[in-house]
Amino acid sequence: MKLKLDMDEMAESFFEDTRLLGIVAPIKDYQFCWQLNRLCHFNFRLNNAIEIQLTKKLIRFSFPVFEYEEPNNALVHYLYNNKHNGEYLLPQFKHNDFLWLMKGDAVDDSKFENISKSIREINGVQMIAELAHERLQHKGNLMF
Repeated sequence: MKLKLDMDEMAESFFEDTRLLGIVAPIKDYQFCWQLNRLCHFNFRLNNAIEIQLTKKLIRFSFPVFEYEEPNNALVHYLYNNKHNGEYLLPQFKHNDFLWLMKGDAVDDSKFENISKSIREINGVQMIAELAHERLQHKGNLMF
């Protein structure tokens, strides 16, 4: 008997009650997180345990993931670096430098807008847009 992994079902479960932002900010990931932590009162930290590893043409690419767990609720923020040595975590969004996933608790429009507004105030941020995870072509690349 063979068992088959249902990636669509896994993706649906992973992305349930999530919000996703694409961010254009051509600065280093650690500098961006430092500014988020300092100016917006987040506490992003690099989480090597969930770093995304992709292999293309026998070359291994690592995409760091920064994590911030909100105190007193289940909401966790994940900040992915979308670029590494000319490769992209989500190739359909090559113009985005970072991807911000909010997961674990529902994020209402008001809170989402406040977060977006805070990010826009950071020096170096050029654009922010919500991305619909249903339309992602490589959504498996964000799953850990």
